[in-house]
Amino acid sequence: MIQLSVVIITFNEEINIERCLLSVKNIADEVVVVDSFSTDKTKAICERHGARFLTHKFEGHIEQKNYALKKAKFDYILSLDADEAVSSKLEESILKVKKNWKGDAYKMNRLTNYCGTWIRHGSWYPDTKLRLAAKETVTWGGDNPHDRLLPLSNSETVHLKGDILHYSYYTVEGHYLQQEKFSSIAAKALFNRGKKAPWYKLILNPIASLVKDLIIRSGYLDGKAGFKVAQISALSVYWKYKKLRQLWAGKTL
Repeated sequence: MIQLSVVIITFNEEINIERCLLSVKNIADEVVVVDSFSTDKTKAICERHGARFLTHKFEGHIEQKNYALKKAKFDYILSLDADEAVSSKLEESILKVKKNWKGDAYKMNRLTNYCGTWIRHGSWYPDTKLRLAAKETVTWGGDNPHDRLLPLSNSETVHLKGDILHYSYYTVEGHYLQQEKFSSIAAKALFNRGKKAPWYKLILNPIASLVKDLIIRSGYLDGKAGFKVAQISALSVYWKYKKLRQLWAGKTL
């Protein structure tokens, strides 16, 4: 049986981290938490549950997760965010994998809880993530804040049964605030890559986002929560391109 390191990054996650840690207690041979100097009870909770708790300056989601990846003791890793947890079905699947590792990496669906409602349609589900792998075969990439665990070469990826349970937002206000913050990070990442934002993207891209989430991907089936998720997602797209235009105009965010 392989030995598995569960790797998590945190900052002021006392509301979430215990649920995450409890969900991996039967599959983790070690838990590594890399924290960016939390001021709440995150450290105490992690240490109470036996996690190896490290601190490191936060320079970006991708950078922090790659640092955490290097700190894993074992050759195989499961990467989770603090607001995520492993479902009982996914736990069962991972235990089977530990006994008989076949693929190079494993992916699974992520099911998001939004203000108490599970979102099963739109862009938020199945939201497949690659999170279980031999650590030397993967790296974190993508664009901050939307990081992705990526294989370093062509590899065989197996899809596991069960979900990562994502407890995203507890209030609509928190969703607005987070998306406003994330839109700034995304705009800066695009700016640093030399991407431009012609005026029509401020109009067409948010509309396309709304149509995709509500109609093409049936987000309307999630009721009021589905409509709110689609609305704020579209607004975030607008904010991103508006801020990108501001950066090209020489303004600071």
